[in-house]
Order: sequence, then structure tokens, then C-alpha cells
Amino acid sequence: MYSDENYVKITKMDGDDSIEIHENYVRLREGQNRLMALNVKAPLFETAEIQRFFDGFNSSEKLKVNISATGDFGVKFRGIIDGKEKNFSQNMDHIIILFEKYNCFGTYRDVKRVSKFMPRGYFS
Repeated sequence: MYSDENYVKITKMDGDDSIEIHENYVRLREGQNRLMALNVKAPLFETAEIQRFFDGFNSSEKLKVNISATGDFGVKFRGIIDGKEKNFSQNMDHIIILFEKYNCFGTYRDVKRVSKFMPRGYFS
């Protein structure tokens, strides 16, 4: 849809469906117990599209999130909450998307860790 820079891209694990949200609309908050909240304050048509994307997802749907083309990380979808904001214009909306981070889905599984450290006197 857009270029990956300046967007938060959320993709289903099977790779079929994805949505991109401009970073100007998004604030990311991390909490305890691996929980994350994506606060989205955007025009109504944007938030409606986001809600349509998540419609029908179960509460543990596995997704990939990529923030400004920095690389995918795995999350589980936990739900959407309507945000309440005072003094909000009529054409804007506030939603909160809840995620739970989970262990990596294989990106680092095959990485070999090699140290080139040699103690002093090893070759003497």
C-alpha cells in the first residue's frame, strides 16, 4: 500500500493480509508481562479500516509487526479498546490495540554465535 518507512506494518503470520498505519497516528507503549499497547489517534476512515482488519481475529492470533522498516517481531493480538479523549474533533478517533510479545518465530534460530576471544598466554 505505502512505502514501509514512516509506517507501522502489521501482518498476519500466514502473510496474506497486512495493514499499514502512518507513524504520526501511532504511539507505542510497553507494559509489564510482555504487553504492548498501540495507541492510534487517526481520522475516522483510518480507524474504521484498522478495525475491519482486526475484525474476526481470535484473541491469540499471531502477527508480525514492523515499525518503520526496522524488522519484524512477533506478537499475539489481544484486542481493541475504544479510547476516550476529551476535546477530540468529530472527524478523529482514538483506539488502543493490545498485543502480547512472544518468542521470536525463527529469525534467530539458526544464528551461530562465535567468539574470537583468546585468553592471554593461550598460544605461549
